[in-house]
Amino acid sequence: MTETRVDPHVKVLDADVAARAKARGIDVLVYAPHFTRLPAIRERAAAFTDDDLLVVPAREVFTGPWQARRHVLALGLEDPVPDFITLDGAFGAFDEQDATVLAPHPTFATVSLGPADFERYGDRLAAGEVYNPKQWPYQNERARELVEAHGLPAFGSSYAHRRATVGEVWTTFERDIESAADLCAAFEDGAPRRVEHRTGWRHTLRCRAEFCHLAWENTYEKMDRVLLSGMEPTHPRHIAYEGRFDDVRVY
Repeated sequence: MTETRVDPHVKVLDADVAARAKARGIDVLVYAPHFTRLPAIRERAAAFTDDDLLVVPAREVFTGPWQARRHVLALGLEDPVPDFITLDGAFGAFDEQDATVLAPHPTFATVSLGPADFERYGDRLAAGEVYNPKQWPYQNERARELVEAHGLPAFGSSYAHRRATVGEVWTTFERDIESAADLCAAFEDGAPRRVEHRTGWRHTLRCRAEFCHLAWENTYEKMDRVLLSGMEPTHPRHIAYEGRFDDVRVY
């Protein structure tokens, strides 16, 4: 039986990351860095794709205001979608492009889809994450319960913001995946899969290091840089979006 190991969400990508993924037996990485426009993500993903590793470009879109943002992960996008638009606006843009939408780290802190969001948008989600290194075990269990309660297929990812986390968590699909379209189809079809991760004290330390990375992610300095200039690449007022999202932007 053909199997494909997929890490459906990483934030970092360079030669060391690609080498580490291959050494850990990962066949597919989904690259979705913060505050980076889709064309740049595509270019970098293509640069590190070879016969041994497929890198699929994606966007983790930050919806809503910073204090109550909701993250959604979109694969198969043709056109860029900015951050800091309403959740309805984001799903509308995804629907227009027939994108594959995943729920990363459900219920985590103030940055994730929660029970009410699953009730409203669950039929538009292809899968929900049930194992994420940034989360503590009880948080992963809570996410699993929510995903299972809504009858959604599961996935797990390294959510690697740090190179050392790549290859710690993966989702093994029981099918061959050779392209971004194949991966989207595997999610949309509810293809059989297993969520797997490494174990032991090294894995635990890497999980805790990812959690600690949140301290920088949520600083005021980062918020100020992203929100106030209006010139960040994924700000909805950026000239690249030509005003198309003015009716749903929150900043």
